[in-house]
Amino acid sequence: MGKQFDAILPQHEAFIRQQHIFFIGSAPLSAEGHVNLSPKGHDSLRILSANRVAYLDLTGSGNETSAHLEENGRVTVMFCAFDGAPNIVRLYGKGTVVLPDSPEWAALYPLFTPIPGARQIIDIAVHKVQSSCGYSIPFMSYTGERDTLQRWSVQQGEEGLKTYRKEKNQKSIDGMPTTLSSLYE
Repeated sequence: MGKQFDAILPQHEAFIRQQHIFFIGSAPLSAEGHVNLSPKGHDSLRILSANRVAYLDLTGSGNETSAHLEENGRVTVMFCAFDGAPNIVRLYGKGTVVLPDSPEWAALYPLFTPIPGARQIIDIAVHKVQSSCGYSIPFMSYTGERDTLQRWSVQQGEEGLKTYRKEKNQKSIDGMPTTLSSLYE
Protein backbone atom coordinates (compact mmCIF):
# COMPACT_ATOMS: atom_id res chain seq x y z
CA MET A 1 0.00 0.00 0.00
CA GLY A 2 1.32 3.43 -0.89
CA LYS A 3 2.28 6.01 1.70
CA GLN A 4 1.61 9.71 1.26
CA PHE A 5 3.66 12.68 2.45
CA ASP A 6 3.32 16.47 2.31
CA ALA A 7 6.91 16.96 1.13
CA ILE A 8 9.93 15.27 -0.39
CA LEU A 9 11.71 13.56 2.51
CA PRO A 10 15.47 12.86 2.56
CA GLN A 11 14.92 9.20 1.59
CA HIS A 12 12.80 10.28 -1.39
CA GLU A 13 15.44 12.77 -2.47
CA ALA A 14 18.18 10.13 -2.25
CA PHE A 15 16.08 7.74 -4.36
CA ILE A 16 15.20 10.41 -6.95
CA ARG A 17 18.87 11.39 -7.36
CA GLN A 18 19.76 7.78 -8.23
CA GLN A 19 17.28 7.50 -11.11
CA HIS A 20 18.32 7.87 -14.75
CA ILE A 21 14.79 8.31 -16.09
CA PHE A 22 11.58 9.88 -14.85
CA PHE A 23 8.11 10.25 -16.31
CA ILE A 24 5.88 13.34 -16.56
CA GLY A 25 2.10 12.94 -16.62
CA SER A 26 -0.40 15.67 -17.45
CA ALA A 27 -3.88 15.99 -18.89
CA PRO A 28 -6.33 18.61 -20.11
CA LEU A 29 -9.54 19.19 -18.16
CA SER A 30 -11.63 17.97 -21.09
CA ALA A 31 -12.63 14.31 -20.89
CA GLU A 32 -12.07 14.10 -24.65
CA GLY A 33 -8.51 15.42 -24.38
CA HIS A 34 -5.53 13.10 -24.38
CA VAL A 35 -3.63 12.20 -21.23
CA ASN A 36 0.10 12.66 -21.80
CA LEU A 37 2.93 10.60 -20.32
CA SER A 38 6.49 11.51 -21.31
CA PRO A 39 9.79 9.87 -20.36
CA LYS A 40 12.65 12.23 -19.50
CA GLY A 41 16.33 11.43 -19.33
CA HIS A 42 19.71 13.10 -19.01
CA ASP A 43 20.75 15.08 -15.95
CA SER A 44 17.72 17.34 -16.33
CA LEU A 45 15.92 17.34 -12.96
CA ARG A 46 16.72 19.46 -9.90
CA ILE A 47 15.22 19.22 -6.43
CA LEU A 48 14.98 22.84 -5.33
CA SER A 49 13.36 22.25 -1.93
CA ALA A 50 11.18 19.75 -0.11
CA ASN A 51 8.21 21.09 -2.09
CA ARG A 52 9.72 22.21 -5.38
CA VAL A 53 11.40 20.53 -8.33
CA ALA A 54 12.25 21.72 -11.82
CA TYR A 55 13.41 20.02 -14.97
CA LEU A 56 15.05 21.26 -18.13
CA ASP A 57 12.67 20.35 -20.94
CA LEU A 58 14.22 19.55 -24.30
CA THR A 59 12.83 20.10 -27.79
CA GLY A 60 10.68 17.19 -28.87
CA SER A 61 8.07 16.25 -31.42
CA GLY A 62 5.30 17.54 -29.17
CA ASN A 63 4.78 19.91 -26.25
CA GLU A 64 1.81 18.41 -24.45
CA THR A 65 2.96 19.16 -20.90
CA SER A 66 3.25 22.87 -21.70
CA ALA A 67 -0.31 23.01 -23.08
CA HIS A 68 -1.75 21.15 -20.12
CA LEU A 69 0.11 23.30 -17.60
CA GLU A 70 -1.14 26.43 -19.35
CA GLU A 71 -4.70 25.18 -18.99
CA ASN A 72 -4.72 23.72 -15.48
CA GLY A 73 -1.21 23.33 -14.02
CA ARG A 74 -1.70 19.71 -12.91
CA VAL A 75 1.33 17.48 -13.25
CA THR A 76 2.70 14.23 -11.83
CA VAL A 77 6.34 13.17 -11.86
CA MET A 78 7.06 9.44 -11.41
CA PHE A 79 10.33 7.68 -10.61
CA CYS A 80 10.71 3.87 -10.71
CA ALA A 81 13.54 1.69 -9.43
CA PHE A 82 14.79 -0.52 -12.25
CA ASP A 83 17.66 -1.82 -10.14
CA GLY A 84 18.15 -2.31 -6.41
CA ALA A 85 15.24 -2.40 -4.00
CA PRO A 86 11.79 -2.00 -5.57
CA ASN A 87 10.33 1.48 -5.19
CA ILE A 88 8.13 4.02 -6.95
CA VAL A 89 7.91 7.68 -5.95
CA ARG A 90 5.36 10.08 -7.39
CA LEU A 91 5.38 13.86 -6.99
CA TYR A 92 2.01 15.57 -7.43
CA GLY A 93 1.95 19.29 -8.04
CA LYS A 94 1.18 22.40 -9.99
CA GLY A 95 3.61 23.25 -12.73
CA THR A 96 4.52 26.36 -14.63
CA VAL A 97 6.48 26.74 -17.82
CA VAL A 98 9.54 29.00 -17.70
CA LEU A 99 10.72 30.32 -21.06
CA PRO A 100 14.25 31.51 -21.90
CA ASP A 101 13.26 35.18 -22.09
CA SER A 102 11.81 35.30 -18.56
CA PRO A 103 13.44 36.46 -15.30
CA GLU A 104 12.73 33.03 -13.80
CA TRP A 105 14.89 31.44 -16.51
CA ALA A 106 17.84 33.60 -15.45
CA ALA A 107 17.46 32.26 -11.90
CA LEU A 108 16.81 28.59 -12.75
CA TYR A 109 18.86 27.81 -15.87
CA PRO A 110 22.28 28.14 -14.15
CA LEU A 111 21.26 25.22 -11.89
CA PHE A 112 21.39 22.87 -14.89
CA THR A 113 24.20 21.53 -17.02
CA PRO A 114 23.45 23.02 -20.46
CA ILE A 115 21.94 20.48 -22.84
CA PRO A 116 21.57 21.26 -26.56
CA GLY A 117 17.91 21.60 -27.48
CA ALA A 118 16.70 23.00 -24.14
CA ARG A 119 13.44 24.84 -24.87
CA GLN A 120 11.89 25.54 -21.46
CA ILE A 121 12.02 24.69 -17.76
CA ILE A 122 9.09 23.08 -16.00
CA ASP A 123 8.91 24.40 -12.42
CA ILE A 124 6.72 22.29 -10.12
CA ALA A 125 5.31 23.18 -6.71
CA VAL A 126 4.92 19.76 -5.08
CA HIS A 127 1.92 19.37 -2.75
CA LYS A 128 1.93 15.58 -2.31
CA VAL A 129 4.49 12.79 -2.47
CA GLN A 130 3.53 9.15 -2.71
CA SER A 131 5.76 6.12 -2.38
CA SER A 132 4.68 2.62 -3.33
CA CYS A 133 6.25 -0.82 -3.56
CA GLY A 134 7.15 -1.24 -7.22
CA TYR A 135 7.23 -5.02 -6.76
CA SER A 136 6.11 -5.67 -10.35
CA ILE A 137 8.67 -3.36 -12.00
CA PRO A 138 11.28 -5.39 -13.92
CA PHE A 139 15.02 -5.11 -13.46
CA MET A 140 16.72 -3.23 -16.27
CA SER A 141 20.34 -2.21 -16.68
CA TYR A 142 21.40 1.36 -17.33
CA THR A 143 24.09 1.45 -20.02
CA GLY A 144 24.24 5.17 -20.78
CA GLU A 145 22.45 8.17 -22.22
CA ARG A 146 21.45 8.47 -25.87
CA ASP A 147 23.02 11.47 -27.54
CA THR A 148 20.70 11.46 -30.57
CA LEU A 149 18.60 14.46 -29.50
CA GLN A 150 21.65 16.48 -28.56
CA ARG A 151 23.38 15.76 -31.89
CA TRP A 152 20.17 16.61 -33.77
CA SER A 153 19.80 19.87 -31.83
CA VAL A 154 23.38 20.92 -32.56
CA GLN A 155 22.88 20.07 -36.25
CA GLN A 156 19.68 22.20 -36.37
CA GLY A 157 21.35 25.21 -34.79
CA GLU A 158 19.41 27.87 -32.92
CA GLU A 159 17.50 29.09 -35.99
CA GLY A 160 16.60 25.55 -37.05
CA LEU A 161 15.33 24.78 -33.54
CA LYS A 162 13.20 27.94 -33.54
CA THR A 163 11.68 26.94 -36.89
CA TYR A 164 11.02 23.38 -35.66
CA ARG A 165 9.40 24.60 -32.44
CA LYS A 166 7.26 27.07 -34.38
CA GLU A 167 6.02 24.23 -36.61
CA LYS A 168 5.73 21.39 -34.06
CA ASN A 169 5.53 22.79 -30.50
CA GLN A 170 2.89 25.56 -30.50
CA LYS A 171 -0.16 23.33 -30.05
CA SER A 172 -0.95 20.07 -28.32
CA ILE A 173 -2.35 17.10 -30.22
CA ASP A 174 -5.77 18.33 -29.01
CA GLY A 175 -5.14 21.79 -30.52
CA MET A 176 -4.48 23.52 -27.19
CA PRO A 177 -1.93 26.36 -27.26
CA THR A 178 1.38 25.81 -25.49
CA THR A 179 3.43 28.40 -23.69
CA LEU A 180 5.77 28.55 -26.70
CA SER A 181 2.95 29.91 -28.86
CA SER A 182 3.39 33.27 -27.11
CA LEU A 183 6.87 33.51 -28.66
CA TYR A 184 5.47 33.36 -32.19
CA GLU A 185 2.50 35.74 -31.98
